[in-house]
Amino acid sequence: MTGTQRLAIRLEADGRFELIEWPTVGTLQTLYTAIGCRAVDAVDISGDLTMWLDDEGMLTGLPVNVGATALYAAHKTPHQTYHGTAVITGGTDRHGDTLPLTTDQVMAIVEFHCTVGEATIPAQRTK
Repeated sequence: MTGTQRLAIRLEADGRFELIEWPTVGTLQTLYTAIGCRAVDAVDISGDLTMWLDDEGMLTGLPVNVGATALYAAHKTPHQTYHGTAVITGGTDRHGDTLPLTTDQVMAIVEFHCTVGEATIPAQRTK
């Protein structure tokens, strides 16, 4: 990870996660593709963390995302469970644009996700 990379974290309901590129333009399409949906909902985890989910995930019966729900609960009192794939980004800038995660945020979220017991760490690629 270099200082010029713009990253977000994609957390799947089955515990898998991956770093994804966070673009400077086309962020909505990036979310649709990463989550696999046609409408997203933003959940403020903290002033500098945002969780993006399928807006219809609970209604369509997507599985509970224990990792995303636990991440929210680590910052605020939970009031519901979160369903389906989640994308975690930074907060917003003064123009309302969604920011990528900092290196420290990426490391903290990955460490947290690996300790909640739901993480599936991606295997090394052989090719």
